[in-house]
Amino acid sequence: MVTTSIWDASEYLEDEQDAIAYINAAAELDDPALLQAAIGDVAKARGMGQIAKEAGVGRESLYKSLDRDGNPSFRTIAKVVKALGGRIVIEPSAA
Repeated sequence: MVTTSIWDASEYLEDEQDAIAYINAAAELDDPALLQAAIGDVAKARGMGQIAKEAGVGRESLYKSLDRDGNPSFRTIAKVVKALGGRIVIEPSAA
C-alpha cells in the first residue's frame, strides 16, 4: 500500500532566494491562478498574519484571495508582493 500526504510548498521555502525562485517559476507558466497560489504559499511561509498586516488587508481575506480559486484585485497582489519584499517587473516575452 502506498501512503501519500499533501505537499505544502510553504514548508520548503527556507529563504528569500527560494521564495523568489518559486514565484518566478510559477510566473513562467503563464497561469494566473498558479502564480496567485505561489504568492500565497510564500505569504504563508513568511506568516500570513504579518504579510496581511504589512499589506493592509485582513488575514482571512488574504487567505481567501491567495487561494488558487480566489479572485484578488491587482492592488491586493501588488501590496502583497511589496510586503514580501518583492516588486513586479514586466519584461519582453521570449520570441
